[in-house]
Amino acid sequence: VMLVAIPALNDNYIWLYRRENLPAIVVDLPETEGLFALLEEQQIAVEALLLTHYHDDHTQGVMAFKRRFPDVPVYGPQECANKGAERILTDGRFSTEHYEIEAIASPGHTAGHLSYLLDGNLFCGDALFSAGCGRVFTNDYAAAFATLQRFKQLPAETQICAAHEYTLGNLAFAESVLGELPAIQQHKIWVEQQRAEHRPSLPTSLALEQQINPFLQATDLAEFIRLREMKDHF
Repeated sequence: VMLVAIPALNDNYIWLYRRENLPAIVVDLPETEGLFALLEEQQIAVEALLLTHYHDDHTQGVMAFKRRFPDVPVYGPQECANKGAERILTDGRFSTEHYEIEAIASPGHTAGHLSYLLDGNLFCGDALFSAGCGRVFTNDYAAAFATLQRFKQLPAETQICAAHEYTLGNLAFAESVLGELPAIQQHKIWVEQQRAEHRPSLPTSLALEQQINPFLQATDLAEFIRLREMKDHF
């Protein structure tokens, strides 16, 4: 099994997942250079491209991808229809040729944001980050809070495959609100080592996130809003 976070732009990740000897699933595409290089180097075919939401830093590589792979289907929410998604998804299960995937409606960051659960890996775009969550551009804090509550119902071993390398900044905020918890301190040391070696701090596990992510620990909407507004100005 292969699960790779391909760095793109300043701090984005393109996720590539494949089971042994099968074509890969790619999630989000800010640009194509790193992805195309990996596909070529390892002779990997792509079965589908999944988009989480419409923001340019997740979609601006789609047209170049479609030129190169015109037969590979591009899936996404309705808000990605004009960004190259031709197979429009809502909440629920769907299948590609070799994979069973669950699309999870995860609004808040954008109204139509989808996350994808595949073989215990949650590709959650900007809905959830390690030790953080996405900005609530919709101002629909109730939807964003509900999204996190839904993620919390997933198995503890679920791998959280977020779309940005924001972990160190998020840990600094987490420390400011949760205090110097051993879990945060230990994880910070590990992440600093990873980043020093130019390795991603992701994926992370839901079990770890429950310990270090203040937004997952918020018990009600008011607390979530308070934390999100603090983070916006941190």
